[in-house]
Amino acid sequence: MENDADRYRRFLHGDDNGLREIMDSHYNALTLYINGIVHDPSETEEIVQDTFVRIAVKKPKFSEKSSFRTWLFIIARNAAYNYRRRHRARIADQPIDTCITLSDGTDVEREHLRTEQKIELHRAMQRLHADYFQVLYLMYFEELDTAEIAAVMHKSKRQVGDLLYRAKQSLKTILERAGFDYEEF
Repeated sequence: MENDADRYRRFLHGDDNGLREIMDSHYNALTLYINGIVHDPSETEEIVQDTFVRIAVKKPKFSEKSSFRTWLFIIARNAAYNYRRRHRARIADQPIDTCITLSDGTDVEREHLRTEQKIELHRAMQRLHADYFQVLYLMYFEELDTAEIAAVMHKSKRQVGDLLYRAKQSLKTILERAGFDYEEF
């Protein structure tokens, strides 16, 4: 079975379908992740597109020191922070009701966060510090392990563990204040 690294190699050797398959596979996840950083659907769309344009035009080398997905998230995260620096974008609190709609009409957030409990959890996560949001999102929504999260966030595994602990505590406090009935994380 072909993986994303194989698809990328195909793309580098001239098969544009390799990149299209990568985009199809990761577009929604990157969109949700980047929106958690910038909190602006139009900026998010631009950053995610910029991520794929960078891959298509610059064709950076994938060293296989991490999974392809981790490498892709690192590129997207760097693009988001570069965008914020360039535009001095301020993170605004945006309600979950303002959802990202893709050009094909797919409402990504509503589709991904179907149940009311997940929506409440996502709302609470939006109130967290950006690093807390990122570590929780990558761990529980993208199911990356600590080493992969460390690579994406440019932190050590120990720092990720500490961040994860503090993020859970902060999220727990927010959820308790809102009267949310939850199970142990």
